[in-house]
Amino acid sequence: MSSKVYCLAQFQPKPGKEAELFKVLQSLEPNTLREDGCLQYRVTRQIPSRFAEGKSQPIVFNEIWANIAAFEAHCQRQEIVSFFETYCLAEAGLAADWNVCVYSDQSENYDAPLINS
Repeated sequence: MSSKVYCLAQFQPKPGKEAELFKVLQSLEPNTLREDGCLQYRVTRQIPSRFAEGKSQPIVFNEIWANIAAFEAHCQRQEIVSFFETYCLAEAGLAADWNVCVYSDQSENYDAPLINS
């Protein structure tokens, strides 16, 4: 059974701040990639394609963690806490909105014991 955790962290920059916010988010990659349990951590920006016209926030982190404990340890690192305080929560921050969600690749109750009735 896989214990991997997949995170999508989306960011909506304030008007005119997309390039600046993207650069700040890129600066988080090197230290995070050295964390125990980090399997993938890549910030991306939405690009136009006539085959993918869905709605999303324009900047998205695509993350894969070995398990939920590794993800939660990452979220508590001072560098990550400071990022959210400075660039998301502060009035002068670069992000207008953000959305962080985690996912599993296992179905609910995967490998649960069978109950005889």
